[in-house]
Amino acid sequence: MRRMEPRIAVVIPSYRVSRHILDVIASIGPMVQQVIVVDDACPDGSGALVTAQCRDPRVVVLTHEVNQGVGGAVLTGYQRAIESGMDIIVKIDGDGQMDPGLLPRFVRPIAEGLADYTKGNRFYDLSQIGQMPILRLVGNAGLSFMAKFSSGYWDVFDPTNGYTAISAKVAKLLPMDRISKRYFFETDMMFRLGTFRAVIVDVPMDAKYADEVSNLKISRVLGEFLVKHVRNFGKRIFYNYFLRDLSIASFELVAGLVLLSFGVCFGAIEWWQGITSGVPTTAGTVMLAAMPVLVGLQLLLAFLSYDIASVPKSPLSSRLLDEPGCGAADGTTDT
Repeated sequence: MRRMEPRIAVVIPSYRVSRHILDVIASIGPMVQQVIVVDDACPDGSGALVTAQCRDPRVVVLTHEVNQGVGGAVLTGYQRAIESGMDIIVKIDGDGQMDPGLLPRFVRPIAEGLADYTKGNRFYDLSQIGQMPILRLVGNAGLSFMAKFSSGYWDVFDPTNGYTAISAKVAKLLPMDRISKRYFFETDMMFRLGTFRAVIVDVPMDAKYADEVSNLKISRVLGEFLVKHVRNFGKRIFYNYFLRDLSIASFELVAGLVLLSFGVCFGAIEWWQGITSGVPTTAGTVMLAAMPVLVGLQLLLAFLSYDIASVPKSPLSSRLLDEPGCGAADGTTDT
């Protein structure tokens, strides 16, 4: 008989968070059945600290011998939670920036069959945005715009927000060996979820900044993120509009690019020839360049409108049967 209440696991990647992690664990309420702390080769020994000082029977500590990044730690936690028979897996950081009291907000849409994956969004409450450092605010806005293009989730924001929850049935589908393990993890997760049309729902939350120092420096990763976004965008377009399906949007994209390219190139050549020869370009030649540009832009806008309207709306987890858990992550040990 199916359980009425979902079994919930919390995954906490642990790296340089020894000052806060015990308080974070203590703040996790009784609705959670398992707390998985993944020590990602932490130089402060935060995993050993939890093992020595935490008496909560729900806590399991896993240790990476080699640092794998936040994504690697989270995926290790996902695999353990799946093996343990959990239904919903929540990921929060161990630095105290994410309030465990908000956990029901993230779990509810999945438990009610309204979402496959939920993520925090710090941009809902305008009065709270002022707490966010201006550089981080601008950087997150830019990263959010790029994430919309590369993932196809036009209705979500704040892609670098690491407060997330996922249905265990959907987590089993993830190609865990292909997902980015470092700071691009959250955004790459959105792209991977989009490949099988999982439903993502934003959860409003307040920005919270105290004495914690973020390891993510947007100015350092912007170029790397841009390259990865372009790569994922190309993959998404190929998968969705040419490999898995052919639709009117496929025609609009190809025809729009061809017409726009022809119009721009032809117009540039004619303009240059007119400049060098001193002979004015005829009205017919101008129209021959302008019309393909205008029609091409219209077709590309039609494609964009189709793409935006195609955001997944039907949760995948409600259509999946329960299956055995996947294998444990390599290179981890219990402590």
